[in-house]
Amino acid sequence: MSAPRSTYRLQIRKSFDLDAAAEVTDYLRDLGVSWAYLSPLLKATSGSDHGYDVVDAGEVDPDRGGRDALVRFAAAARAAGLGILVDIVPNHMGISAPEENPWWWSVLSEGRASRYAEAFDIDWEFGQGRVRVPILGADIAQVIADGQVVIDPTPTPSSPDGVVRFYDEHELPLAPGSVTSDDSARDDPAVIARILTRQHWEAIFWRREAGELNYRRFFAVTTLAGVRVEIPWVFDRTHAEILTWVRDGLADGLRVDHPDGLLDPGAYLARLAEATQGAYVLVEKILEHGETLPGWWDTAGTTGYDALGEVERVLIDPTGEDALARLDARLRDAGDDPADYAQLIHDTKRMIADTIQGSEIARLVRELDGTGDLDPARAHDALAELLACFPVYRSYLPAGREHLDAAAAAASAHRPDLSAAIEALVPVLADPTRPVARRFQQTTGPVMAKGVEDTAFYRYTRLGSLTEVGGDPTQFALTTRGFHAALAHRQASWPDAMTTLSTHDTKRGEDVRARLDVLAEIPGRWAEVLDTLRAVSSTGHGPFDSLLYQAVIGAWPVTRDRVHAYAEKASREAAEATGWWDPHEEFERRMHATVDAVFDDPSLRRVIEDFVAEISADGWSNGLSAKLIQLTAPGVPDVYQGSELWETSLVDPDNRRAVDFAERRRMLAQLDTAGGELPSVDVSGAAKLLVTSRALRLRRDRPDLFTRYTPVTAVGAAADHVVAFDRGGAVSIATRLPIGLTRRGGWGDTAVMLRSAPVIDVLTGRTYAGAPVPLSEVMATYPVALLIPTVADDGSRA
Repeated sequence: MSAPRSTYRLQIRKSFDLDAAAEVTDYLRDLGVSWAYLSPLLKATSGSDHGYDVVDAGEVDPDRGGRDALVRFAAAARAAGLGILVDIVPNHMGISAPEENPWWWSVLSEGRASRYAEAFDIDWEFGQGRVRVPILGADIAQVIADGQVVIDPTPTPSSPDGVVRFYDEHELPLAPGSVTSDDSARDDPAVIARILTRQHWEAIFWRREAGELNYRRFFAVTTLAGVRVEIPWVFDRTHAEILTWVRDGLADGLRVDHPDGLLDPGAYLARLAEATQGAYVLVEKILEHGETLPGWWDTAGTTGYDALGEVERVLIDPTGEDALARLDARLRDAGDDPADYAQLIHDTKRMIADTIQGSEIARLVRELDGTGDLDPARAHDALAELLACFPVYRSYLPAGREHLDAAAAAASAHRPDLSAAIEALVPVLADPTRPVARRFQQTTGPVMAKGVEDTAFYRYTRLGSLTEVGGDPTQFALTTRGFHAALAHRQASWPDAMTTLSTHDTKRGEDVRARLDVLAEIPGRWAEVLDTLRAVSSTGHGPFDSLLYQAVIGAWPVTRDRVHAYAEKASREAAEATGWWDPHEEFERRMHATVDAVFDDPSLRRVIEDFVAEISADGWSNGLSAKLIQLTAPGVPDVYQGSELWETSLVDPDNRRAVDFAERRRMLAQLDTAGGELPSVDVSGAAKLLVTSRALRLRRDRPDLFTRYTPVTAVGAAADHVVAFDRGGAVSIATRLPIGLTRRGGWGDTAVMLRSAPVIDVLTGRTYAGAPVPLSEVMATYPVALLIPTVADDGSRA
C-alpha cells in the first residue's frame, strides 16, 4: 500500500467538473499537496451537488465530466506529480428520481421478480409484496379525489407499459399488464384506485414513512435506499467501474463512505482489499470518545474526525468551562444547574427511535420472530430504549458485546419496567448468527447520528466549536499532556490515517471554530455581549440565541442569506422550538427577524462588528495553530477545498460553496516571489496560505523529517501556552490560549528545549541556535513556527 503524504479535497460537480479540477492540479502541486482527493464520481441524481446519491454505479457521472474527463484529470494529476483518492458510496443509492436509477426502476416495475430486487434491503412481506414509496402529500384516496393522479399507459423507453404521475412531479412505472381493457375510464377514481393496487409499489402519505416504510435507508433519508453489498454479485456490479479506476491508474486509493451502514463492514473491507490488491483505503468511521478503530479492518484508518477533536480541544481554555456552563444554565432558565448532556442525548436518541427510525425498529420487532414471547409493543419499546442507550455508533459482533451490555444496563436503569424485556432481548441481539442481531447493528448508527449530531448538537450550545462530528462536548478541553499522548498513539497505531479540520460534513468551518474557541478564554465578556445582542433582538429561545449569535460572530463577515439558511436548518434540526415536519410559524418569524436585525439594526451590527474586531486576532492565532498542528502531526493531513485561506463556512450546503482558485493561485505566487517579505496575519488569510504551503511542501519533499513523534519540552512562565512536538527533524511550535498569553505579558523567558544543532524556521526563513530557543524570538512574527535543521543529514543546506 502506498499512502499519500497529504491530500486536498475537491468537490466535483457540474459547476466544477473533472476538467475544471484538472486545471487546478498545477496549483495543488505548487501548494505542496501529495494527492488530490475527489468527492463521489459515479452517476448521481440530476442536479446533485454532493454525489452521494448514486443512481448508476456503472459509469462516471456525465454531469461531472464522464470517464473521458476522469482520464484527462488523471493525466493532469500525474503530470503534476499527484496521486488520486476517490470517495465511494457502497451503502446506498439515490432513488429520488426513480427513472434515473435503472435498478430501482426495475424493482418498481417488476417487484420481487426483478433481477435487482435482491440488491435492495426490502421487507416484501411487510409491504404485502410491494415497496412503499412515501411521495404523497395526503392519503391516496384524497390525492386521487384531488385529481393529482394520472394513469398514462403510453409506452416509454424505460417503461413499456407506461407510467403513473403524481402531482405532475413524480413518475412511477406501471407494472406489465396492470392496465386492462376494463380500465378505459382512467379518470374514474375507482379505476385509478384499482390500477394502483396492481402495482409493485405503493405510494403512501409521507407522514406514514416513519412507521410503515419497508426498505432500509441511509439514516432517515427516504431518497437513499440501502444496498446489500454483502451479496457477491451486488458488490461486483456496484464496484466494477470503481475497480477499473484502480486497475487503470485513474485512482490510487479509496475513501469509503459510511461503512457502519453495511451488514458486515469488516468483511466488505476485506473484499475491497482483495479486489484492489491492497490499495490505500480510508473509512468514514465515527469514533466516540475513547473508542478505537477495529484493528482487524483492512484500512489505513479513519477520515479524521477523531483528530479534529484532539486539535480543537488542546486550543480551548479549560478554565472557561464552568462560566460557560453557568451562562448556558441561565439561558435555559435552569438556575445554576448545567445541562445534563447524558440525559439530553438519551432523550434525543429516544425521540429519533420513536419517530423517524420507527420503521427500522418495527422491522427489528418482526425479525425477533416471537423471541421470548415478547409482546410486539413491549419489544418495540425495549429496542428503542436500547438504541437510545447504545454508547457508540455500532458493534461488530462478536466484537463489541460490551457495548450491548452497557446499553442494556443503562436502559434497564432508566426504564425498570422494561428490564425483563431487555433481559430477554440481549442474548438474541448478541448472537451474530441471528438476522435481527445483524440488523440491530445497522440501526444503532442512524439513531446515534440523527439523535446526537443532527439534534443534540443543535441544543447543547454552550460552545459551538465542541459540537462536531464524533465529538463529545462534555470533553471540554485537552491538556498538552493528553494531546501528546493522543498523537503518540496515532503515530504508533494509525500513522497513515487521515487528519482533518474541515470537511463537507463539519458543522462549522475550522476558522469559525478557531474564533469561537476564544470565548472559553473570556466567558464573562461573551456573556455581556450575548446579553446585549439578545436585548436588541431575540428568538425568544435562549440556547438557540446563543447558537445563532455564535454562528454570526464565528463566520463574520457573512451574508444575510447564509445566516437565514443556517438558522432554518439549525432550528429545525434541534427540534425544540420548531421542526422539519411541523415548522412553528411564529418562532421562525422571530428567528428570521433576528437574522435580519443583524444586518439592518445599526446598534446590533455595531456590537457584532466591535466584538469580532476584539477577538479576531486571537481567532486567527488559534486558526494558524490548528492548521500547523494538523498539517505536521502524525497521519495524512487533508486540506478541505479552499481552507488554505480562512475557512468560515457554516453547515452544509454552505461548506460546498465555490472556491476562488484563481485568487489562491495569485496569492501563492505572490508569496513565492515576495523576496523575504512576510504577509501579515490579517483578514486576507495570506499568513494561513503561507503556513499551509510551507508545511505541505515540507511533508512532501522531506519525508525523512516526519518519521516519529516526540513532545518538545517548553520551559518558562508561559510554557502552558505552547504546543510543540518533534516529528523526527521537523519541529512544530504553536500558540495556545492567546488571550491568556497577552494578559501575562507575552512569552517572557519561555523557551523550547531543542538539540544543539542550529535550526531554520521554514515559515520566516530565520535561523536560531540550537539548545533552548526563546519563544519571544521564534514567535515574534507568527503564533506558529516550523523548525528544521539548517544542515541536512547529508551535509547539504536545508
